[in-house]
Amino acid sequence: QVQPVESGGGLVQAGDSVRLSCEASGRTFNKYTVGWFRQAAGKEREFVAQINWQRGFPTYTTSVEGRFIISRDFAKNAVYLQLNRLKPEDTAVYYCAADASLSPESYAYWGPGTQVTVSS
Repeated sequence: QVQPVESGGGLVQAGDSVRLSCEASGRTFNKYTVGWFRQAAGKEREFVAQINWQRGFPTYTTSVEGRFIISRDFAKNAVYLQLNRLKPEDTAVYYCAADASLSPESYAYWGPGTQVTVSS
């Protein structure tokens, strides 16, 4: 089974950009869909974006469309989430997840998360 591992979070200012990385430990992301989720303090976890490793098909939640970009790097076996024009409301723990379904309703494998804090 695949084990996602996130990196790249930190403290940034509003308007800044940051790139989150998700790498697969144990095996490759081949034949998986990889998604990014986030959970702000006191709120439920929400979907942010996802991409199918083989076919692409990036999708986003409305609040980040046009600001965030999900991509994959076959050589590095990694999925990235580029966060642009960050807002304080983007502050959250960001999780990478993977599932064997093309369009998962739930994800089977989750990383431990990485904190992104956006100061105003």
